[in-house]
Amino acid sequence: MEIYVVGGAVRDALLGRPNADRDHVVVGATPEDLLQLGYRPVGKDFPVFLHPETREEYALARTERKTGRGYHGFAFHAAPEVTLEQDLARRDLTINAMAQGAGGALIDPFHGQRDLAGKILRHVGPAFAEDPVRILRVARFAARFTDFTVAPETLDLMCTMVAAGEADHLVPERIWQEIARGLMEARPSRMFHVLRDCGALARLLPEVDALFGVPQRADYHPEIDTGVHTMMVIDTAARNGGALPVRFAALCHDLGKGTTPADILPRHIGHELRSEELTGVLCARLRVPAECRDLALLAARLHGDIHRAAELRPATIVDLLERCDALRRPARFAQLLEACRADYNGRLGWDEKPYTSPQRLLLALDAARAVDAGAIAGACATPGEIAGRVHAARVVAVRKVLEQAGDQD
Repeated sequence: MEIYVVGGAVRDALLGRPNADRDHVVVGATPEDLLQLGYRPVGKDFPVFLHPETREEYALARTERKTGRGYHGFAFHAAPEVTLEQDLARRDLTINAMAQGAGGALIDPFHGQRDLAGKILRHVGPAFAEDPVRILRVARFAARFTDFTVAPETLDLMCTMVAAGEADHLVPERIWQEIARGLMEARPSRMFHVLRDCGALARLLPEVDALFGVPQRADYHPEIDTGVHTMMVIDTAARNGGALPVRFAALCHDLGKGTTPADILPRHIGHELRSEELTGVLCARLRVPAECRDLALLAARLHGDIHRAAELRPATIVDLLERCDALRRPARFAQLLEACRADYNGRLGWDEKPYTSPQRLLLALDAARAVDAGAIAGACATPGEIAGRVHAARVVAVRKVLEQAGDQD
């Protein structure tokens, strides 16, 4: 029995990047061998075990054979006679198809180290075309390794896979998983550009693909193209360290601009409501988690109002705070403001432009939350009066604090 460290741990060690996950391949063993050594089996499709002490994953060397369409259409064969090179041959990219033995020697049958040096994302072999998830993985790695390029032959193969309908068989949960991981990389825009280059974006996220080529007013958007703007917004959210809900909201905030009638371009009257509707459709299709979905819906509907915070009257600001449940969920409101900041600064030449809306709205939120709703309710003669009187008190409090802030300015 021989054990090798494989995949990302080897790749990242050669790049000098941190990687907390270490995966192992076991050659020349059976499941019974590992069970006798105390390893715990996990996984349904092929033999994977957890080390009894480190809890790291150990998989038996295996080959795979395509049996149907999509991500689940595979049969796996794990046996003591399967070699390390056979196991590495089924992997996606050459930079992920390296292994390291117990003595530290590098096993690199597909020249992954050469492609690391050349900063190239290249598929291992023709078996790449059998798994459509690999299209998403290549795009995600492009977002992580921002100075790497996709090999032309790999991009050609991805185009062929999309044209053959392989991307249409991806399950929603796996699409979301890869998109979410890509959004959390250093430059998420590169993921969407790669998906667009191979035609997969139109199949998986047609609402986003439709944004490219749609013009906006140059006085508000010097970059003009809505798709380019959206990519700048998600990169700005990433640069600001935004959490996943913030980055996803940044992706979805302008989806409605892809359906603006041509005769009113480059204006986008009413795009907020259309953006909210399309965000809901996208989230339902990909089964997006509630935390990400809800923030994206709020950003789509309200980002225009938030940008105009300096022009809003106190009563309108209180209405805004109540509509997005900011008084009960201030942390989510703060994330909404983060997404709007990314939208504002994610424009050509606007990256350092001051954005004052968050400061004004957070000041108003603190004043509104300081209103003692319980005391007001206790003084009301009927329950029907409570909501109106609490709202009025919040407006008074917000007006006062904003007037004081104006005096200080």
